[in-house]
Amino acid sequence: MDALEAIKTRRSVRAYERRPVAKEVLEDLVDCGRLAPTALNIQPWEFVVVTEPERLRALAAVADHGPFIRDAAACIVVLCRQTKYYLEDGSAATENILIAAHAHGLGACWIAGDKKPYAPKVLEMVGAPPGYKLISLISVGYPAEKPFKQKRPLAEVLHWERF
Repeated sequence: MDALEAIKTRRSVRAYERRPVAKEVLEDLVDCGRLAPTALNIQPWEFVVVTEPERLRALAAVADHGPFIRDAAACIVVLCRQTKYYLEDGSAATENILIAAHAHGLGACWIAGDKKPYAPKVLEMVGAPPGYKLISLISVGYPAEKPFKQKRPLAEVLHWERF
Protein backbone atom coordinates (compact mmCIF):
# COMPACT_ATOMS: atom_id res chain seq x y z
CA MET A 1 0.00 0.00 0.00
CA ASP A 2 1.46 3.37 -0.91
CA ALA A 3 1.52 6.30 1.51
CA LEU A 4 -1.35 8.24 -0.05
CA GLU A 5 -3.63 5.22 -0.08
CA ALA A 6 -2.75 4.47 3.56
CA ILE A 7 -3.56 8.03 4.60
CA LYS A 8 -6.82 8.19 2.62
CA THR A 9 -8.19 4.79 3.69
CA ARG A 10 -7.10 4.56 7.34
CA ARG A 11 -9.96 4.43 9.85
CA SER A 12 -10.12 3.80 13.59
CA VAL A 13 -10.59 0.12 14.37
CA ARG A 14 -12.00 -0.91 17.75
CA ALA A 15 -12.63 -4.65 17.20
CA TYR A 16 -9.81 -7.13 16.78
CA GLU A 17 -9.28 -10.77 15.90
CA ARG A 18 -7.70 -12.80 18.67
CA ARG A 19 -4.27 -13.35 17.17
CA PRO A 20 -0.87 -11.85 17.94
CA VAL A 21 1.01 -9.32 15.87
CA ALA A 22 4.62 -10.25 15.17
CA LYS A 23 7.21 -8.47 17.31
CA GLU A 24 9.00 -7.31 14.13
CA VAL A 25 5.82 -5.61 12.90
CA LEU A 26 5.30 -3.86 16.25
CA GLU A 27 8.93 -2.73 16.13
CA ASP A 28 8.35 -1.34 12.63
CA LEU A 29 5.32 0.62 13.85
CA VAL A 30 7.40 2.20 16.61
CA ASP A 31 10.22 2.82 14.13
CA CYS A 32 7.75 4.77 11.97
CA GLY A 33 6.67 6.71 15.05
CA ARG A 34 10.21 7.69 15.97
CA LEU A 35 10.75 9.03 12.44
CA ALA A 36 7.95 11.61 12.78
CA PRO A 37 8.72 15.31 12.45
CA THR A 38 9.71 16.95 15.71
CA ALA A 39 10.23 20.58 16.71
CA LEU A 40 13.93 21.45 16.79
CA ASN A 41 14.67 17.73 16.31
CA ILE A 42 14.29 17.23 20.07
CA GLN A 43 12.65 13.81 19.63
CA PRO A 44 11.10 13.81 23.14
CA TRP A 45 9.26 10.53 22.65
CA GLU A 46 9.46 7.09 24.20
CA PHE A 47 7.21 4.15 23.32
CA VAL A 48 6.06 1.30 25.54
CA VAL A 49 4.59 -1.70 23.73
CA VAL A 50 2.22 -3.71 25.90
CA THR A 51 1.25 -7.20 24.73
CA GLU A 52 0.58 -9.16 27.92
CA PRO A 53 -3.20 -9.82 28.14
CA GLU A 54 -3.35 -8.93 31.84
CA ARG A 55 -1.65 -5.57 31.21
CA LEU A 56 -3.92 -4.88 28.23
CA ARG A 57 -6.98 -5.53 30.40
CA ALA A 58 -5.59 -3.19 33.08
CA LEU A 59 -5.05 -0.40 30.54
CA ALA A 60 -8.53 -0.96 29.13
CA ALA A 61 -10.01 -0.68 32.62
CA VAL A 62 -8.30 2.67 33.20
CA ALA A 63 -8.90 4.33 29.81
CA ASP A 64 -12.51 5.50 29.84
CA HIS A 65 -12.84 5.51 26.03
CA GLY A 66 -10.62 2.48 25.40
CA PRO A 67 -12.32 -0.68 26.70
CA PHE A 68 -11.45 -2.38 23.40
CA ILE A 69 -7.74 -2.27 24.34
CA ARG A 70 -8.37 -5.53 26.22
CA ASP A 71 -9.05 -7.34 22.92
CA ALA A 72 -6.15 -5.85 20.98
CA ALA A 73 -2.95 -7.74 20.28
CA ALA A 74 -0.95 -4.77 21.57
CA CYS A 75 -1.20 -1.27 22.92
CA ILE A 76 1.52 1.22 22.06
CA VAL A 77 1.81 3.85 24.77
CA VAL A 78 3.28 7.08 23.41
CA LEU A 79 5.06 9.23 25.97
CA CYS A 80 7.00 12.48 25.64
CA ARG A 81 9.32 14.39 27.89
CA GLN A 82 7.66 17.66 28.80
CA THR A 83 9.13 20.07 26.26
CA LYS A 84 7.58 23.12 24.65
CA TYR A 85 6.13 21.12 21.74
CA TYR A 86 5.71 17.69 23.35
CA LEU A 87 2.05 17.39 22.36
CA GLU A 88 2.65 18.26 18.71
CA ASP A 89 5.68 15.94 18.50
CA GLY A 90 3.90 13.05 20.20
CA SER A 91 0.81 13.53 18.05
CA ALA A 92 2.91 13.38 14.88
CA ALA A 93 4.51 10.15 16.12
CA THR A 94 1.06 8.75 16.93
CA GLU A 95 -0.25 9.51 13.45
CA ASN A 96 2.78 7.86 11.84
CA ILE A 97 2.10 4.72 13.88
CA LEU A 98 -1.58 4.70 12.86
CA ILE A 99 -0.73 4.99 9.16
CA ALA A 100 2.02 2.36 9.43
CA ALA A 101 -0.38 -0.03 11.16
CA HIS A 102 -2.89 0.36 8.33
CA ALA A 103 -0.15 -0.17 5.74
CA HIS A 104 0.72 -3.44 7.51
CA GLY A 105 -2.92 -4.59 7.24
CA LEU A 106 -3.59 -3.93 10.92
CA GLY A 107 -6.32 -1.99 12.63
CA ALA A 108 -5.49 0.66 15.21
CA CYS A 109 -7.20 3.32 17.27
CA TRP A 110 -5.86 6.46 18.93
CA ILE A 111 -7.05 6.78 22.53
CA ALA A 112 -6.44 10.21 24.07
CA GLY A 113 -3.89 10.67 26.79
CA ASP A 114 -2.53 14.10 27.69
CA LYS A 115 -5.69 15.75 28.97
CA LYS A 116 -7.36 12.67 30.44
CA PRO A 117 -7.66 12.13 34.20
CA TYR A 118 -6.25 8.60 33.81
CA ALA A 119 -2.93 9.87 32.36
CA PRO A 120 -1.00 9.75 35.67
CA LYS A 121 -2.23 6.19 36.32
CA VAL A 122 -1.12 5.01 32.87
CA LEU A 123 2.29 6.65 33.36
CA GLU A 124 2.60 4.75 36.64
CA MET A 125 1.43 1.48 35.06
CA VAL A 126 4.16 1.61 32.38
CA GLY A 127 6.87 2.80 34.77
CA ALA A 128 7.45 6.17 33.12
CA PRO A 129 10.04 8.33 34.87
CA PRO A 130 9.07 11.77 36.22
CA GLY A 131 8.75 14.54 33.65
CA TYR A 132 6.94 12.50 31.01
CA LYS A 133 3.47 13.13 29.61
CA LEU A 134 1.07 10.56 28.18
CA ILE A 135 0.32 11.48 24.58
CA SER A 136 -1.73 8.52 23.45
CA LEU A 137 -2.61 4.88 23.78
CA ILE A 138 -2.78 3.10 20.43
CA SER A 139 -4.63 -0.21 20.31
CA VAL A 140 -3.29 -2.44 17.54
CA GLY A 141 -4.41 -5.76 16.10
CA TYR A 142 -5.82 -7.58 13.12
CA PRO A 143 -9.16 -5.93 12.40
CA ALA A 144 -12.39 -7.82 13.09
CA GLU A 145 -14.35 -4.96 11.53
CA LYS A 146 -14.01 -2.65 8.56
CA PRO A 147 -15.38 0.65 9.78
CA PHE A 148 -16.36 3.33 7.34
CA LYS A 149 -17.03 6.78 8.64
CA GLN A 150 -17.81 9.46 6.14
CA LYS A 151 -15.28 12.28 6.20
CA ARG A 152 -16.26 15.84 5.42
CA PRO A 153 -15.82 16.57 1.70
CA LEU A 154 -12.73 18.48 0.59
CA ALA A 155 -14.88 21.29 -0.83
CA GLU A 156 -16.37 21.81 2.63
CA VAL A 157 -13.05 22.19 4.45
CA LEU A 158 -10.69 23.73 1.87
CA HIS A 159 -10.43 27.52 1.72
CA TRP A 160 -8.19 29.49 -0.63
CA GLU A 161 -6.53 32.67 0.60
CA ARG A 162 -9.13 33.37 3.34
CA PHE A 163 -11.63 31.45 5.43
